[in-house]
Amino acid sequence: MSLIESFRGKSQYDPDIDPAQQNSACGPVTAYTMIGHLLGACPLTVSDLYRSFGGTPLGLSVRKFIRGASHMLGTGWAVRKCTLDGLKEEILAGRPVAAKFDKWFSFRWFGKYTFAYHWVPVVGYSEESGDIILIIHDNGGRGRPSRIRRVPYSRNRPILTFVRMTPVR
Repeated sequence: MSLIESFRGKSQYDPDIDPAQQNSACGPVTAYTMIGHLLGACPLTVSDLYRSFGGTPLGLSVRKFIRGASHMLGTGWAVRKCTLDGLKEEILAGRPVAAKFDKWFSFRWFGKYTFAYHWVPVVGYSEESGDIILIIHDNGGRGRPSRIRRVPYSRNRPILTFVRMTPVR
């Protein structure tokens, strides 16, 4: 099992996040926690990221996530989609990866997935019984802090997109 133990999660329902944004703040919270892990602290609040990334009540697109994180991190970082193999490389290098679960806009409405729509940081993985288990922070819930969860990759594969933030060498 590979795990980034130093990663600190955050609930999208924390009181420092604008209550009007909380239901759809999973993308900005994921970016906030990842940037904070990579840089030591995120220079903006989650609510500021929500606005600057172009968050909406329907969520945050992968394109807007990538564009917003690229702008935030600057030219020393490459922010782009990656495969499961890329996710493994990042975790082994100590860098979390963003995962977007999206059954609505991928038109996979009838499958049984862990989340219908949600952004989360992936902080580890393990290989068990022929499947990859993603270790994620779920970004909390009302009255519940962020917590580590284990999610099967194979069951969620059709609706998953991964985004990594890699330093440019």
